[in-house]
Amino acid sequence: MTSQAAEGPEPVVASRRSKITPEREQEYFDAVLRQIRECGYEALTMEGVAASARCSKSTLYRQWKTKPQFVAAALRANRRARFAVDTGSLAGDLRAAARAAGEASGHDTQLLQALGHAAMQDPELQKALRDAIVEPELAAFREMIHRAVERGEVPAGHPALEYVPAQMMGVLRARPVLEGRYADPEYLVGFVEAAVLPALGIT
Repeated sequence: MTSQAAEGPEPVVASRRSKITPEREQEYFDAVLRQIRECGYEALTMEGVAASARCSKSTLYRQWKTKPQFVAAALRANRRARFAVDTGSLAGDLRAAARAAGEASGHDTQLLQALGHAAMQDPELQKALRDAIVEPELAAFREMIHRAVERGEVPAGHPALEYVPAQMMGVLRARPVLEGRYADPEYLVGFVEAAVLPALGIT
């Protein structure tokens, strides 16, 4: 299936979206994201999702006309921030965020890797990826840093502050490439303590 649904939808009598329950819709979203992780974006098909979700292909086409639309909707429905923590200190927040990210690393990094190339080719998919995964994380970091500045833990103009999101999000993507392993909690906490905190002047 291509991003324009080249295989073609099955004939549909009604053009309007049929009503489905939120629970059923989430099952469709879970099925499409699971297939992306297992097979990659290019291999994603409506037939595969329909089989996994135990529904007809036409049911999916009534809701989402193209593959990018379907995937974008699934990403937005699963929007969340792994780094949204508040322990009372920046060091504690970064360690807690590292543990949370490490626990979900295989799950989330696999999805990002599967969608990365396709997102660069499709503006709609790229925006959905940013809305669902990137922006919530950046917002969580901004809030974390704002609290630390307000508490006086680090000066507002510290040059290392703007690089914290790139450090934390970058290492999640880099370790699988460099070492063939996902960044687990132990690795990420170690990274925070050895690289991020010293750069901020925090021990």
